[in-house]
Amino acid sequence: MPQLDDLIHQPTRLRIMAALVSLGDGEKMDFTFLQNLLGLTPGNLSIHLQKLEEAGYVSVEKTFVNRRPKTWSWATKAGRAAFAEHVNALEAIIRGEVKDE
Repeated sequence: MPQLDDLIHQPTRLRIMAALVSLGDGEKMDFTFLQNLLGLTPGNLSIHLQKLEEAGYVSVEKTFVNRRPKTWSWATKAGRAAFAEHVNALEAIIRGEVKDE
């Protein structure tokens, strides 16, 4: 039975992972776009991205474009797998496959 991932289960991190997993292979999401998409403050998004990065679920790249800092994020292979397992666990709960022990 798939297990819920406590790190991903937090609502803001779940939304971040859902957004990043929606990207194709090799695609990255701009920090400001992700912030606006999810309606988060820069500080809040930064903290959650840091936690996901420490777990190996996302990668963050800081670059410069026209001398301006630009931050990109994307889900790692491990992050995609963890998100898929979390979604499978949620679906099992919805289907009533989880029994009290």
